[in-house]
Amino acid sequence: MRASRQYADGGFINTYSASALRELDDRPTLVDFMFRGKEHRTPLRPLPSLDPRDTWAKPIPSGLRVTWLGHSTVLLEIDGLRVLTDPVWGERASPVAFFGPKRFQPVPVSIESLPALDAIVISHDHYDHLDYPSVCALATLGVPFVTSLGVGARLEAWGVPAERIIELDWWESTTLPRGLVITAAPSHHFSGRALNDRNATLWSSFVIRGERHAVYFSGDTGLSPHFAEIGQRLGPFDVVMMEVGAFHPSWGSVHLGPDNALHAWKQLGSGRFLPVHWATFNLALHAWEEPAEVLYANAQEDLVMPLLGEPIEPAYIERVQPWWREAVRGPKAGVERLVASKASR
Repeated sequence: MRASRQYADGGFINTYSASALRELDDRPTLVDFMFRGKEHRTPLRPLPSLDPRDTWAKPIPSGLRVTWLGHSTVLLEIDGLRVLTDPVWGERASPVAFFGPKRFQPVPVSIESLPALDAIVISHDHYDHLDYPSVCALATLGVPFVTSLGVGARLEAWGVPAERIIELDWWESTTLPRGLVITAAPSHHFSGRALNDRNATLWSSFVIRGERHAVYFSGDTGLSPHFAEIGQRLGPFDVVMMEVGAFHPSWGSVHLGPDNALHAWKQLGSGRFLPVHWATFNLALHAWEEPAEVLYANAQEDLVMPLLGEPIEPAYIERVQPWWREAVRGPKAGVERLVASKASR
């Protein structure tokens, strides 16, 4: 860890300058989180979702299929291999079970019902990305965990055997059986799970490359020149999984939000856009569907926005259906019709 170029003065640092400055005049307080705009920050009813298991059992003609399971948890099926990103099945993104951001609804499928995995990728150690009960359950599966420098110690303490933990610094790669290459790449964020471990571990984005396809996963990040460099060094990409939710002007240097995510995507230079890190936890003051509306208004042609639990092949998606509008405003029957029509395809 100390040998890393990202390590200085006893902790990890951001080595790329932020492109979006923080606006410190309107930083939210605990009172804001507890009471301000609370009625708009969670869905009025459960979001439409699908059970993906039948589709997971079917062939993948294009060679690349993705299933968004909520927040930053995605099952990637890439050139015959399966990778799970930032697995969070826990009810709360919190250090305690009785308080903190609660997920809007359960994950569409249990960990026990997942198909056989080839790798699990964990971008950093924040509670909405590194989830204790999920790691404990996944530790029994015999699957390698690929993560950022320092995070492996916590995985090992939670039951993952050391020989199945692969820690990477930025620009380092690991090649897993059957040719799957996973590369850690820069991001602009921070780490820590308590008051005394700020930036004790590294944060990363990741590139997952199979024989014919490549996927970029942003983890958590703010806007900085690292996106252009990643695109040049590790692209092109078929799918870009970019964080878009839980943003605020005062967090501009460490989270993207939908507008900066669009800038970052353009800097990467390739790939269909799959938004993640939204519609799962109430982590910010904006309306829960705001990221989706901004993206839908500005990037419809290249946007991929499946329902929760809906396995899709991005190569075959022609246009986005704004399902979140039905979930927020439409009658319950409308939501049921939408789910039924998706399930019948």
